[in-house]
Parts: sequence; structure tokens; C-alpha cells
Amino acid sequence: MSCHNGIISALKSVFLICCLLMASLRGFAQYNLPLTDAIDSALKRSLLIKQAENNVALAIEDLKQARYNKLPSFAASPQASINWGRSLDVSTYSFINQRVSLINGSISTQFTLFQGGQLRQQVLENKLILEAGKSAVTKVKYDLILNVATTYTSALASEDMLQTAKQQLRLAQLTEENVRKSFDAGNKSEADLAQVQAQVIKVELNIADLQNQLDVALLTLRQLTEMPNVTFLLSRPDTALSKLKSTSVDSVILIRKAIENNPDINIARRNLAIRQQRIKRAKSAYYPTVSLFGSAGTNYSDARTLLTGSRQTGFDTIGTVNGTNQSVLTPAYRNNYSGYPLIRQFADNFYQSVGVSLQIPIFSKLSNRINVTKAKLAYIDAQFVEQLAVSNFIKIFNQAITDIKFAEKRLRASEKNLKATEKVLLVSDKRYKAGLIGAIEYNTVLSDFNQAQLDLIQAKYVFLFRLKIIDYYSGNMLAF
Repeated sequence: MSCHNGIISALKSVFLICCLLMASLRGFAQYNLPLTDAIDSALKRSLLIKQAENNVALAIEDLKQARYNKLPSFAASPQASINWGRSLDVSTYSFINQRVSLINGSISTQFTLFQGGQLRQQVLENKLILEAGKSAVTKVKYDLILNVATTYTSALASEDMLQTAKQQLRLAQLTEENVRKSFDAGNKSEADLAQVQAQVIKVELNIADLQNQLDVALLTLRQLTEMPNVTFLLSRPDTALSKLKSTSVDSVILIRKAIENNPDINIARRNLAIRQQRIKRAKSAYYPTVSLFGSAGTNYSDARTLLTGSRQTGFDTIGTVNGTNQSVLTPAYRNNYSGYPLIRQFADNFYQSVGVSLQIPIFSKLSNRINVTKAKLAYIDAQFVEQLAVSNFIKIFNQAITDIKFAEKRLRASEKNLKATEKVLLVSDKRYKAGLIGAIEYNTVLSDFNQAQLDLIQAKYVFLFRLKIIDYYSGNMLAF
């Protein structure tokens, strides 16, 4: 029995270990991630985009409310109370001094016929605010795509440079091994061996730096795409030197198109239109307000009674006749009362009213004038913001054009430099093996060649990214 329990316990342990391994594999699954997929993932999962979209939803509700403000308002006011002592009986409008239960209620409506166009201006303003909110969403997406593309390109460059550095390390280690054999055979000095060992250490340090750059870029990419537990396999673009060429473009047409697509400029222009609309809304406060109103209501009081009839109870003396002193009599009656039913009181006390009201702003402590002035100043400020947005983007775009020209020149120079250092390395390698140059000179040439390789890789991706940035500014999607 104990053996059976032991087998079951062992199977449970194996099952638990398998589950943990599967969970671990799922947590660190590899995923082929092209740039377009990275951008899509970032756009779908970004909290900043969701927050901006939520602000758009709020703007939609504000627009609905501005439209609904044109509708008439209705209100119902039911009320019930129990009063003690001296109180006003609302059914008779007389004061009584007793405990009384009161019920009254009314419904009222009001409809604004004219308010200087303020309601319409508010609707137009809220439409513009909604469009500005949509432009804000576009801006968040615009900036996020740029960040993803920049990080993705940086990761690609770091990967290629790291791969090249590892190849350099293997060559340096092979060189060290050959020099060590020559040193053991007495053909190389200890200084030669120390130099090649120093070269190995230098390449190892460079690998460590490149690995750190790659890790940081991939970590940033995981954060931007909200995929923290995925190992990325980046898709490599075609970086053949023969295909990396810039094309001549009409910069005037290109920058005009780029300005139309820039979200910062669009937001500035939306805000400018909003400020202009607010001037009109502020001016509408100078006009009178004409409203149509109506109401209906009724009331009930348990202190009120209903007259049901009367009967004669005798005669009352109301005076005497002069000379005879004969009394003048009049019949005396006693009224009979009964309770006044709730429904009947409601029907008997029902009232209605309808009318038109006019409110004319005569003097409001100059607040209307101040509001108009402030709205005009805000509009002027929005003009400055819009002009600055256009001016700054033109500077950024012109800088991007300059950067791409420089990046292409740097790419061609890096290509020539690699070919030149490669020739020098081939000659130096023969001379070093023949003993015509020392280890220091050879390692210097080798270091120059290694650096030229890394410079060319970096120049490729910088130029490729600059090309894509111009396309992106023009409204095209970023993709390799």
C-alpha cells in the first residue's frame, strides 16, 4: 500500500514539474516579430492610446449634451409633509394652528427660444473639441510608431554588430592560438602574445557593450509592444548596399504633404478653431434670452373640509326698530361639513400656467466684456502655437532631409573605409606573418578593420531609418 502511494506521489511530482516547464516555455516563447507586427501590437495594447480614446468618448458625450441642451426641460415636484403649530394651508392659503397633512405637486417645462445663438455655438465648439481629441489619439499613435520603429532599428543594428563582433572574436582567438604556438616554438615574443591577448579582451569588451545595447533595445521593444514574456526574432530588412539609395524628391511638395499629416500641427489648428468658436460663444452673452415656460399642479390638505349642506336652528337678532324697540330677527343656519376626498381635492385644486420670459443683460459687472477679451487673447495665443508647430516641424523636416544626405555620404564613406582597411589588413597580415611588422602595428590595423565593419553596419541602418522617416512624415506606413 505504501509503495502504491509512493508511485502516485512520484507521478504527481512529475506532472507538476511538466506543468511548470510548459508554463516556463509559454512565458518565454519565441515569436517572429516583423516591424509591422510590432507596431500593431503596440497600437493595440498601449495604455496611452486607450486613455486618449477614452477622452474622445468623453468628448462625444459632451457633444451629445450640447445638442440635448436645445430641447425643452421637464420637471416634476411632488411633496408631502406633516405640519404642527401655526402653518400655511396651501390648499386655502390661510394660516391654521393644528396638525395638518399636506400633499402638493407640480410639473413644469421651459424651452429656450433665443439665447444669442449660445446653444448653437456650444454645439459647434464641442464638435471641434471632439475633432481635437481624435487628433490627439492620432498623435499618440504617431509618436508610438516612431518609438517602435526607432527601437526596432536599433535592435537590428545591435544584432548585426554583435554577430560581426562574435566573428571578430573567433578570428582574434584563432590568432591568439597561432601566436601562442609560435611563442611556444620560440618564433614570437612574449610581447606579441600579450598584444593578441589584449586584442581578444578588447573584442570581448566590445561584445559585452553590444550585447547590453541589444538587451536594452529588446527590453524597450517589449515594453512598447506590451509583450514582456516573449523572445523576439526580428525580421531583417534587405540592407544590400546596391539597394540603399536615396531618390531625388521635390522638397516643397513633400513638406506640404508632411505638414498635412503631422498630428502636432493638426492639433494646433483644431485648438485654433476652438478658440475662434469661443469668441463667438462669449459674444452671445450680450444678447437677451427669450424662454417659453409652462406649469401645472394641484394640492391636498387633510384640514380642509367639504360643505355638504345646512339646516335652520332658530333665529338670530340682528337689530331693533327705532321707536318701538322691536327686535329684527334673521334665520340662523348650521353648516354641515364632511371630509374632503384626496382625488376630489386634486381635481378641484388643479391649476395651469403658460408664459414667456425675457432676460436682458443690462449690467453684469463687465464680465461679458472681460470674457470676450480673454477669448480673443486665447485665440491669439493659439495662433502663436499653430505657427510655432508649423515652424518647428519645417525645421525638423529640413533637418531630416539634411540627415538623410549626410547618412548616405557616411554610408558610402564607411563602405570605402571598409574596403580600404580590408586591403591594409590583408597586406599587414602577410607582413606580420613574415615578421616585417610587430604585433602592435598589426593589432592596430586589425582594430581599424573591426571598427570599419561595425561602422558600416551602423551606417546602413541609420541611412535605412532616415529613408523610412521621410516616408513616414509624408503619411506612409513604416515597414521594412
